[in-house]
Amino acid sequence: MSSKTLTKDARAGAEQHPSTASARKWWILAVVALAQLMVVLDATIVNIALPSAQADLGFSDGSRQWIVTAYALAFASLLLLGGRIADLFGRKTAFLIGIVGFAAVSALGGAAANFEMLVTARALQGAFGALLAPAALSLLNTTFTDAKERAKAFSVYGAIAGAGGAVGLLLGGILTDALDWRWTLYVNVAIAVLAFAGGWLLLANHRDAANSKLDVPGTVLVAAGLFALVYGFSNAETHDWDSPLTWGFLIAGGLLLAAFTWWQTRAAHPLLPLRILLDRNRAASFFAVLISGAGMFGVFLFLTYYLQLNLGFSPTKTGVAFLPMVGALMVAAQLGTTALVPRLGPKAVIPLGFAVAAAGMAWLTGIGVGSHYLSAVLPQLVVIGLGLGLVMPPAMQLATGGVAAEDAGVASATVNAMQQVGGSIGTALLNTLAASAATDYLAGKNPADKLVQAQATIESYTTAFWWSAGFFVAGAAIAFALFRRGVPEPDADAAPVIHM
Repeated sequence: MSSKTLTKDARAGAEQHPSTASARKWWILAVVALAQLMVVLDATIVNIALPSAQADLGFSDGSRQWIVTAYALAFASLLLLGGRIADLFGRKTAFLIGIVGFAAVSALGGAAANFEMLVTARALQGAFGALLAPAALSLLNTTFTDAKERAKAFSVYGAIAGAGGAVGLLLGGILTDALDWRWTLYVNVAIAVLAFAGGWLLLANHRDAANSKLDVPGTVLVAAGLFALVYGFSNAETHDWDSPLTWGFLIAGGLLLAAFTWWQTRAAHPLLPLRILLDRNRAASFFAVLISGAGMFGVFLFLTYYLQLNLGFSPTKTGVAFLPMVGALMVAAQLGTTALVPRLGPKAVIPLGFAVAAAGMAWLTGIGVGSHYLSAVLPQLVVIGLGLGLVMPPAMQLATGGVAAEDAGVASATVNAMQQVGGSIGTALLNTLAASAATDYLAGKNPADKLVQAQATIESYTTAFWWSAGFFVAGAAIAFALFRRGVPEPDADAAPVIHM
């Protein structure tokens, strides 16, 4: 049966049973959101549990970063392949395999008897996440084609993508305090059972790119390029920037990605058709996701340190401290996607969001050794959340809107790749800059003095916050320059609903 026939049958079904079709869409959103939450929170949920895992398994401080890096490397390098697999073999198939695999390797990680077993499980989590995340986003893209419904759906999805890291910190803290670090991995099994059951019942499998073939050379080039890029930035955290393990991999990554771009202009069945990148609004949206991913780590990473090490918050209390930001982000996400962008257009809204987030970050640099959460952290977090809520959900919606059905998976994968690479860049740069700031502050002072030590850490945090604010200012300028004027046109080429 042809794609067009399926489309007609689907639309006819929707017309005959509009209330059933509408209800089914929102249940699909719930399933997709649950799966996305599982993938996103796993980027941070293990962070809070690392000290406990280290004490239990007995690995060194130098090895600790690989628990986080293994996930990021596999996830980033395999995302475009995962997105294309969803287009070629069906989004439901990719979604369900991704969920089952993610749950299985999470259980493996939870049962880890040694460091090697835990790192392997985290890398496999990243690999299955690279299959699951693009399938989830492309399902959303092909399910919601009505402009108003699509805006609401992406406000939910974008809020989860933006706030998932904070939810991971909260859940990781609660599970570590109440149970054991292993439950930060076991919890994925419970989430996966719900998501799998919903996906099995609600989704229909459809292969929009069934007549295409997998671009093997392109897959190898982009996977190796993204791996080298993320690995290079990860090494910048533990080595100097002048180390061959840093600049060597960064240069290799850049050359491999350049070769990938060249190959995509010649491949018969390109992995990432360049038409996806040539639309101005879509390209601007990819940049917005990249920059917001880089800047957000200034909040999650260094503020987590500040709350726990300087203010004495427990892991659970630290997670709760981020909830106002999550709430603000969700409110702004709804407002931005459903009201502001449809009326004012992205050229006004997304740069405004970046500017608001930059203001919140700059305000956050006022923290000190004796500061209080309610006055020096809470209002600033709310402002940052409001700003990011106006950036990420609209950018994700515009990045995947209007693509041909056969490209929905790989367009969704590109969004996830931008967020992941942005996070890697942000983590490496901010860690390096923060460490340099602390070293500079300690020069000529007594490092044994506890007050001096505390002030040095404050100096490192505020430096990271200033640079994050700078990222957001740059994001505002780039978004204003690239986005087209006016309100986006309806997604005439968006993939039709076929799930009814």
